[in-house]
Amino acid sequence: MSFIIQLKYFFEKHGFHVSSRLADSLGMRANSVRLFFIYISFVTAGLWFGVYLTLAFWLRLKDLIRAKRTSVFDL
Repeated sequence: MSFIIQLKYFFEKHGFHVSSRLADSLGMRANSVRLFFIYISFVTAGLWFGVYLTLAFWLRLKDLIRAKRTSVFDL
């Protein structure tokens, strides 16, 4: 088999087993644990996008408050 297929089987065997073991230790279904990880990844990605938008708005507001003056006589 090629190296990529062996690598794929390795990750499928060991990577997907994590949620199954976690679900068994918590007494839940593995499907619920996988959905939780999917939802939490979307929440964290959305959280940082919200922080980015807030900072962009804050910088824009700062630029509007401090108007750039070209000379001393513009006061």
